[in-house]
Amino acid sequence: MSDRLVQYSVDRGVARIALDSPRNRNALSAALLGQLTDALASAARDDAVRAVALTHTGSTFCAGADLSEASQGGMATGAGQLMALLRHIVALPKPVVGSIDGHARAGGLGLVGACDIVLAGPQSSFAFSEVRLGLAPATISLTTLPRMDARAASRYYLTGETFDAATAARIGLVTDAVADIEVGTLAVLDALRAGSPQGLRETKLLLAHAVLADFEARGAVLAELSARLFGSAEAAEGMAAFREKRRPAWAAD
Repeated sequence: MSDRLVQYSVDRGVARIALDSPRNRNALSAALLGQLTDALASAARDDAVRAVALTHTGSTFCAGADLSEASQGGMATGAGQLMALLRHIVALPKPVVGSIDGHARAGGLGLVGACDIVLAGPQSSFAFSEVRLGLAPATISLTTLPRMDARAASRYYLTGETFDAATAARIGLVTDAVADIEVGTLAVLDALRAGSPQGLRETKLLLAHAVLADFEARGAVLAELSARLFGSAEAAEGMAAFREKRRPAWAAD
């Protein structure tokens, strides 16, 4: 089995980065987080790269945390690693376009929120599923709350309900719901190719300023909260129930 979990290529000034671990629904394992961080760093260093397209293979964009690693107690490191990755996307000196036509859950929505522009195809679905696992969307709140309508954030954070691409666009989590993800993505990338490197870089810094300030002010506290919740008895029960396809003990009839 290949240990390559992230694809990287460059074409006409755009670095295409694809999550490529469909066997576990592109879960945010330590290995995938590391490879994704390396790919983004490569794009940042390459003067020929004008923008980044973040996408996926398989029917799932990203299922969130790798629960097999979480159940082994490795989330203190994992929470910090995810925090650093999300900050890296926000601070990247080049626009990042999310191109999604699959399912996104929990930590995967943190990636969605960190992108500058996000297009979602008809096969997309979204859910902040943490509350149903005994967790909270702590780390990813830094990138998703600034994007979303406040009332919608309350509903979907607290209920864990699944919603579609049209709803994700209406509440601000994604930029647009598109009928054809390839056509829609190409149109946005071509528009970015017309921008100057300096103009894109400085404009992105303007857009990212407030979010980056929040990372500095609250990032460490939220990463600690995430790790603590993953280590709790309720989270252990939630993750066990998920693996065993049963209702957790706390679920009301």
